Amino acid sequence: MNGKMRALVKHHAGFGAELREVAIPEPGPDEVLIKVRATTICGTDVHIYSWDDWAAKRVNPPLVFGHEFSGEVIQVGERVKHLAVGDHVSAETHIVCGQCPQCRRGEAHVCANTEIIGVDRRGCFAEYTVMPAANLWKNQQDLPPEVASSMEPMGNAVHTALSGPVNGRSVAVIGCGPIGIMAVAVARASGASRVIALDINPYRLSLAKKMGADVVIHSLEQDPLQETAKWTNGQGVDVVLEMSGNPTAIQQGFSMLTYGGRMSMLGLPTRPVELNVSDEIVFKGIQIHGIVGRRMYETWQQTAGFLESGRIDLEPMITHRFPLEDYEAAFQQMISGNSGKVVLYP
Repeated sequence: MNGKMRALVKHHAGFGAELREVAIPEPGPDEVLIKVRATTICGTDVHIYSWDDWAAKRVNPPLVFGHEFSGEVIQVGERVKHLAVGDHVSAETHIVCGQCPQCRRGEAHVCANTEIIGVDRRGCFAEYTVMPAANLWKNQQDLPPEVASSMEPMGNAVHTALSGPVNGRSVAVIGCGPIGIMAVAVARASGASRVIALDINPYRLSLAKKMGADVVIHSLEQDPLQETAKWTNGQGVDVVLEMSGNPTAIQQGFSMLTYGGRMSMLGLPTRPVELNVSDEIVFKGIQIHGIVGRRMYETWQQTAGFLESGRIDLEPMITHRFPLEDYEAAFQQMISGNSGKVVLYP
């Protein structure tokens, strides 16, 4: 398919982006060309748009960025057999090598050679995008495109929450960005006895409540340790899902965790975090799970199952919708913190 398309380009090493006309990419023999129906903004995209230290070290402009999307297959490569024109798809955005020891033992989510679309290679803030067919997840035709686009970050929430048992356990979710809010819903749908959400943003705490939190704690106005102790009969929470990356919140998370509990960590601190390893880890006998990406493709099966069964409804947390040309307003909404998931429609 020849021609031009509109795409949002990280055009320079600085703040912002530009909407440009670029060539429609051509799929290779193992790839698929997709008409993008919806794309959602992630915190990673905000880092790139704002051009912080992480982005400056990782991203090489000019680059079409964005990595969460859903769309319709409009062209398939000659070796693609399991997808057809007209299929509705979402994408596993981590492209792996398939040859490293991690990939070969079935742990491709920690592939040593991972490339992420919209970060290391061309992304999806565009009218069309190309993906390896192996990375696409076929959706039901009636799944709303903005929900299908949100399956990728929801997979982070599913992976974090279900890296250990949840049913019958108290769960604290620290950090109520969109992935944290989805983790609240996952914990609730998976049978947690009590779900406690902690953040410093009242707007996002209200979304966490809508998505199933039993208790919400404003960590600057209430003492997180006293409050979690109160709601767990003084025992501490069984599971902490750390989604914030905030050093103080991480320290509090270890302190509120019960003896023998589980800490699953997805949030990324911007500086080293000091911990009392003896008292908070060793003598408590806790488990710590570092979470990256989604298990391929167990996590996708779980995520699709939650959505298709109706056990999780993402609509309450999809709060803002913009056409692609209004990208500046969309990013400002994300940066303000007063949003759930923000959608761009090419």
